[in-house]
Amino acid sequence: MLINFKEIVTATMILFAVIDIIGNIPIVIDLRAKFGHIQSEKASIIAGVIMITFLFLGKSILNLIGIDVNSFAVAGAFILFFIALEMILGVSLYKEEENSAETISVFPLAFPLIAGPGSLTTILTLRAEYETINIVIAIIINIIFMYIVLKVAVKIEKLIGKNGINILRKIFGVILLAIAVKLFATNIQGLLS
Repeated sequence: MLINFKEIVTATMILFAVIDIIGNIPIVIDLRAKFGHIQSEKASIIAGVIMITFLFLGKSILNLIGIDVNSFAVAGAFILFFIALEMILGVSLYKEEENSAETISVFPLAFPLIAGPGSLTTILTLRAEYETINIVIAIIINIIFMYIVLKVAVKIEKLIGKNGINILRKIFGVILLAIAVKLFATNIQGLLS
């Protein structure tokens, strides 16, 4: 177990871009308006547990169903690519379902908004490249940041405005698109060799 500051920073930034909690502030505000109080602690803890569990058990689950990490990473690169397109172009490629007030902190907030297909795929892909301890630290940093953002979402929106949120969303979309291309290029070689 080697703690590597560069790996922690890189993994933190990648997860931050994928989770896109800043870009999801309008969704969080909309959920709060529709259902009232959002349990930030509950949403953050559940999302963190899902991500850390998948970090340790994801590969075993894939092996159980006969999928190697390179195949999953290439599939994940496609998911990240489409998430990036959503962020950059401002379109929605998947349909969100209606939820009750009792479950809103778990679904859709903790899963799939925070710990969704993109972040889970990214975590497994990061595991192929980085030390596990560094990824766990990156997940914890992101969970802490998400908790803070969920607590002050309305203040953040007032501070940077809708245009500021849209600009941040597009910037992180471009970063995520570049990450998706890199993941695809790196892992497709493992599949073809």
